[in-house]
Amino acid sequence: MFKRILAFVYGVVCYLAFFASFLYAIGFIGNFGVPKSIDSGRQLPLTTALAIDIGLLGIFALQHSIMARQWFKKAWTRIVPEPVERSTYVLFSSLALILLFWQWQPLGGIIWSVDGIMERLALNTLYALGWITVLVATFLINHFDLFGLRQVWLYLSGKPYTSLKFGTPGLYRYIRHPLYVGWFLVFWSAPLMTSTHLFFAIATTAYILIAIQFEERDLVRLHPEYAEYRRRVPMILPTGSRQARETVEVQRQSA
Repeated sequence: MFKRILAFVYGVVCYLAFFASFLYAIGFIGNFGVPKSIDSGRQLPLTTALAIDIGLLGIFALQHSIMARQWFKKAWTRIVPEPVERSTYVLFSSLALILLFWQWQPLGGIIWSVDGIMERLALNTLYALGWITVLVATFLINHFDLFGLRQVWLYLSGKPYTSLKFGTPGLYRYIRHPLYVGWFLVFWSAPLMTSTHLFFAIATTAYILIAIQFEERDLVRLHPEYAEYRRRVPMILPTGSRQARETVEVQRQSA
């Protein structure tokens, strides 16, 4: 029983680390309310600052991608108990983010600055909407499983872990990755777009678009029905289902 309690406490601590880094990220990217944000800090030579930032993003990308792959999980759970595998992933992700927040270097320079009150309000609203979308998307696919709490709770309760069934709740009926749409809104809705912020937005957007390919391969292997879902539902933009477009085309040709 002690091992179960310890695993549960560990899972809660890992979740709190995620939640703290999530809250800090809101201020870090938005340049408000935190000791160090994306555009604050001592100005280093451009090449030095850029090398550091690339390294920090690389650490996060490699950790986030490699530890999420099924082959890594199979090997990793020989060392880390399976009930806390997801919590450990969440902890490492949070530590990678904290390192990024701590060591991030500004590059200097302004790309655009929006001064109009209504325009700034619109961009800030999109920024807030992005964070809300990210959070809502996690709850639609089971927030507590995604961040490891369900796993440690079931272990504490003495119940076996059961994988989540594939489903398309809410926003997932219209686009396959509403979570990433939320992140895009967060990255790009900036009244003040500095060179630093632009570099961050481009790098993280590119990473997400690449990571989607690996994620969807895993989803097809885990959930065979995902292949049909991917055929019918657009990835990012809700442009209407492919099936609906094919039906319209058939009707047009037979008219």
